[in-house]
Amino acid sequence: MKKGCYFFLFIFFSLQAFSQDLPEEIIHPLDSVVVDSLEIAQAEEEMLYKEDSADYVYYSLPTDLEYIPGDDDPTVFRDRLSCIQQKIPFVYNDKVHAFINYFTVRDREYTRLMMRRKNMFFPLFEKYLAKYNLPDELKYLAIIESGLNPRAVSRARAVGLWQFMSATGKYYGLNNDWYVDDRMDPEKATDAACRYLKDLYRMFNDWELALAAYNTGPGNVRKAIRRSGYQKSFWEIYPNLPRETRSYVPQFVAIIYTMNHLDQHNFFDEGEEMLVRSDTLRVNRFLNFETLANLTGSCTEDLQKLNPSIQRNAIPETGRTFVMRIPLTVKEKLTEDRVAILDSASRVGKKELELLAKTMQGSTYGRERIVYKVKSGDVLGSIALRNRVSVADIKKWNNLRGDVIRTGQRLNIWIKTNTRNTATASTRANTTATDLQGRKTYIVQAGDTLWDISRKFNGLTIEKIKTLNKLTNSKIQPGQKLIVGI
Repeated sequence: MKKGCYFFLFIFFSLQAFSQDLPEEIIHPLDSVVVDSLEIAQAEEEMLYKEDSADYVYYSLPTDLEYIPGDDDPTVFRDRLSCIQQKIPFVYNDKVHAFINYFTVRDREYTRLMMRRKNMFFPLFEKYLAKYNLPDELKYLAIIESGLNPRAVSRARAVGLWQFMSATGKYYGLNNDWYVDDRMDPEKATDAACRYLKDLYRMFNDWELALAAYNTGPGNVRKAIRRSGYQKSFWEIYPNLPRETRSYVPQFVAIIYTMNHLDQHNFFDEGEEMLVRSDTLRVNRFLNFETLANLTGSCTEDLQKLNPSIQRNAIPETGRTFVMRIPLTVKEKLTEDRVAILDSASRVGKKELELLAKTMQGSTYGRERIVYKVKSGDVLGSIALRNRVSVADIKKWNNLRGDVIRTGQRLNIWIKTNTRNTATASTRANTTATDLQGRKTYIVQAGDTLWDISRKFNGLTIEKIKTLNKLTNSKIQPGQKLIVGI
């Protein structure tokens, strides 16, 4: 749902509440190579799934539903919503009613599926929402995001119950690689989603705008506010939001209404989907799911469901300890013969998987994707040189038959992680210095904002930068020298 590039440079945003003068601390990319992740989202329209798995499914909810007047009394729906409203406003209008009709009439099977799944995850959501003092109603957001499927993948490559893009996920501590994707870990992803939602609310001081920003990114919401003449509510900026985001808040309100008024729409309890009763096992070496299942009389499918973040049916040997969930029956078998079982599970299939991993390194394994927007004067050779890849690779990754590219075209480029880290460290080294008074200074780069700069140095805040440099606003220029430490 949320869009972005696959590199770790997440578009940081201001955590300050909105005032009449919109803050300038909403971050733009650090350089021209990394394209605004919000723009990428609108460009990617194809359904994409991860390799080697049929389990990655995304239920795409419709957008732009029309309200069709019927026998329903609008005042009844408005009254029902007002009765369940707590911290988040539930506006009732034709847009919301259209989605209420969708969930209660047009696609009742989807609602039944959510009824069966909700108790698998709602207690977890409630725990973390309470931990971060967030509205309990936000637990319904995951229904709109993923259909309560921890292995959901969107067409823009957002992943998990809370649909994190790679860059956003990494910013909130959700790592992903060929073996493990934390975005599919229900507990880790829920914790990260709560922190992200809390940050968005701090920024906009309005839950409807925060929800819109969760869907489309804070930059697009800020843009819609500006285009609407600096209006400050979701419904006032509604016409200026992306199409999908215009539907997002009405979907959220409609599913809350539906899940709280099931009886009134003749939904009956059909039971619940239950996870296998489980316990935890700490693993610090390679472990093959299929072998473990065979030796303990369990099944691989149960291990997959309990550990949706594991991508290859095996825990890799990384030197770190991984806490995996196992059925209680497996726990009992391990009590009987733990050493022999784990020893076998740590050997079988290890060489084959390592060989496959090495083979993948010849393509995109060990790399992260960025999306580069072609500028006037660009040629494939210069783009390849800048990113330390070959022209042939760029052509292969983008299905280009020739060397012709056009301004504004977006190119997928897979760069080695260590290459990018080195370049970033080098950039920072070349932009900091110490002046004659012993103060640490920083030279503003193209695309920098105060929030961006504050994140580069420990203990530095936006207000501190303003105070040190006697700034009356947040406007800065490339080449400007700022004091960042004394």
